[in-house]
Amino acid sequence: METTDHRPDGLKPLRVAIVGLGTVGGGVLRLLETNGALIARRSGRPIQIVAISARDRSKDRGIDLAAYEWVDDMTSLVQRDDVDAIVELIGGSDGPALTLARQCLAAGKPFVTANKAMIAHHGLALASAAEAAGVALKYEAAVAGGIPVIKGLREGAAANEIGRVYGILNGTCNYILTTMEKAQEAGAPQDFADVLKDAQSLGYAEADPSFDIDGVDAAHKLSILASLAFGTRLDFGAVDITGIRHVIAADIAEAAALGYRIRLVGMAENGADGLFQRVHPMLVPLNHPLAHVDGSLNAVVAEGNFVGRLFFQGAGAGDGPTASAVVADLIDVARDEYGDAFAMPVASLDGQTKADTGARLGRSYVRFRVADRPGVLAEIAAATRDAGVSIESMIQRGTAPSGDPHNQGVLVAIVTHAGAERCVADTLARLAGSDSLLDQPMVMHILD
Repeated sequence: METTDHRPDGLKPLRVAIVGLGTVGGGVLRLLETNGALIARRSGRPIQIVAISARDRSKDRGIDLAAYEWVDDMTSLVQRDDVDAIVELIGGSDGPALTLARQCLAAGKPFVTANKAMIAHHGLALASAAEAAGVALKYEAAVAGGIPVIKGLREGAAANEIGRVYGILNGTCNYILTTMEKAQEAGAPQDFADVLKDAQSLGYAEADPSFDIDGVDAAHKLSILASLAFGTRLDFGAVDITGIRHVIAADIAEAAALGYRIRLVGMAENGADGLFQRVHPMLVPLNHPLAHVDGSLNAVVAEGNFVGRLFFQGAGAGDGPTASAVVADLIDVARDEYGDAFAMPVASLDGQTKADTGARLGRSYVRFRVADRPGVLAEIAAATRDAGVSIESMIQRGTAPSGDPHNQGVLVAIVTHAGAERCVADTLARLAGSDSLLDQPMVMHILD
């Protein structure tokens, strides 16, 4: 008897194995269960999970896994004839994730990942392997969670020369900074350490938050965006990284008084002097859209020579948004829409030297905590003068003694006129070792 195939276009399902069943892995399973019929219509065939693998089989993940075949040896999935593509969600720049990626691509199977560290460190080698095998390497979920910024740069803005790409790339840092803002506005300022502790208790920050608050996570993502935007080779090691752990409540207050908000901004530009990549807390003017990105949201700005400013905003993490990006990549694989991982063949990507950040022109905010005694302001003024820094404004505020070391001494904040960044660095070098300074000065450049 003849049977009728009710699958879209009578095509076979895309048979997928998922490795890693944390928050995102569970989200992928739930998304495919909930929207499976719609996804099948959009991709032209069903996407079917045929096997799953993770470190701990006994862990309660809040989802029924009985319908899926559990596999203890994740590398065995690569050789299975009933697995068409593999999704990697275990994380880590090296180790099992990298081994799985290499084996999967060598076997000629599409590979989908949310692993920004692995892509930032090994993306070019993996992209070359994908090209050699004629299969897809997809990583939309590796940058900015559910925001389709990879597709936006690789496809939507493909006809443009991108002059600059920048944005808020870490939700943990943005949550901390905007919570400090709200506390300041409510008249109950909170310093970084207190807000971090609350963020950890609420699950917005890890028990060891250094990867986020020291800017490494954002730097991984920035290096990927830079390669896509400019057609340059990935160079994570060339990213200048400063995190937010030394931002204090007084910085939030001074920024507000000046008409700015503080955001951890990853910024990349490609120019005649080389490739500039930096993750750094910046003062963002209130009339810029990044100043209004609150909580754990992410946002990316790309400036194209024909399209103008593109602004992407949305949830940068979480099971739903990140799973959405993973499944979007699977839909591309199901459609046989591959494309080069970095928008062009690896051989076409330009090598670029690191730009001299000291030559960059701009304004800066510099905050000092100094001893409360005569002559300190004159010492700072002399150092800026000798370094060639022109001061636009200087603010001095006394602080009452308390148990918090940040509330000892006097806070002095200066805003510079536009000038070379090396002059600001020279100022700090001239003041290094001075017994007038009670701790390391904080420099934040101004997004103009």
